[in-house]
Amino acid sequence: MFSCDPRANYLAHKKEIDRAIARVLDSGSYILGQEVAAFEDEFASYVGVNFGAGVGSGTEALHLALLACGVGEGCEVITVSHTAVATIAAIELSGAIPVLVDIDLDTYTINPHQIEEAITKRTSAIIPVHLYGHPTDMESITTIARRHKLLVIEDCAQSHGAAIKGRRTGTWGDIAAFSFYPTKNLGAMGDGGMVVTDDPELAERVRLLREYGWRQRYVSELSGLNSRLDELQAAILRVKLRYLDEENRKRCALAATYDEILSATNLNLPTCAANATHVYHQYVVRSKRRDALKEFLQKKGISTLIHYPVPVHKQAAYRGRLRCVGSLANTERIVKEILSLPIYPELTPDKVRYVAQAILSWDHGERV
Repeated sequence: MFSCDPRANYLAHKKEIDRAIARVLDSGSYILGQEVAAFEDEFASYVGVNFGAGVGSGTEALHLALLACGVGEGCEVITVSHTAVATIAAIELSGAIPVLVDIDLDTYTINPHQIEEAITKRTSAIIPVHLYGHPTDMESITTIARRHKLLVIEDCAQSHGAAIKGRRTGTWGDIAAFSFYPTKNLGAMGDGGMVVTDDPELAERVRLLREYGWRQRYVSELSGLNSRLDELQAAILRVKLRYLDEENRKRCALAATYDEILSATNLNLPTCAANATHVYHQYVVRSKRRDALKEFLQKKGISTLIHYPVPVHKQAAYRGRLRCVGSLANTERIVKEILSLPIYPELTPDKVRYVAQAILSWDHGERV
């Protein structure tokens, strides 16, 4: 049993997706055409903002959001080390310096109380990462940002449909970046991303920057790059967007089944903050015997993953190049304990119960 299965999502919508692909192939327009324009409008409306700009990947969405905000050489950007390396890579691509703070031990997202300690005269922006489908405490973060006149760039790569008090992630900051990598809650059949914002000037800058700074073809107003969402991916995503809320509800139902059965174990289970809507991109448990549990489940035919096994500040490519504020004790503790269990909309409740019962038997055996 796989921990995720993007092919299952394709098969669930195969007829509609195949028709959408055929429509694009027949159109003769394959880059930044009608499908991309329509998807930009539809996804921006879904999130609850006015503008969307389709780009090549979630990493490039963050990179372009930073560039559009004027973040570059000499700037510092505050974020976390417990994230996909893409968050840090995008900051470095902009020329800025990543400044890393610790996470909250319950939600695994940035601890707002650590942010002000990290602010210097060079700080330009904060990137809160809505990890595993749980939103960060955006009310606290935006309050801090306003007080210090900092930009907020939301990393929404794992939070399609997540919300705080009914207001979706991607609407709280100045600008936000989404990924449509195939395993995301809204996943393409290839790479893709989008930058969303309510600011028309930022939206226009992203659109220029994603295609060499062109407003008029072959004439660069800005020094841009090539990061374009293609028509095929946009057409596929338009189909899948119609089912996103329904599929998020299925994820929540599967998470509730895990919760019910695994509450009888010694595992630390996912929590959901008050007034938050969790969309369970991952269902992440913690155990001090994580590696033994992972091996046990593998022998049972159950595949699990670790998101993420090594904090970015501990990785060879970044060691000594990043500024860490404080000890990052929570970050360094949880990476030894976390385990992502199978969860995706096409997974049946019976299979979730099978996984949970296997864990229950392991946990009880560990106690003997």
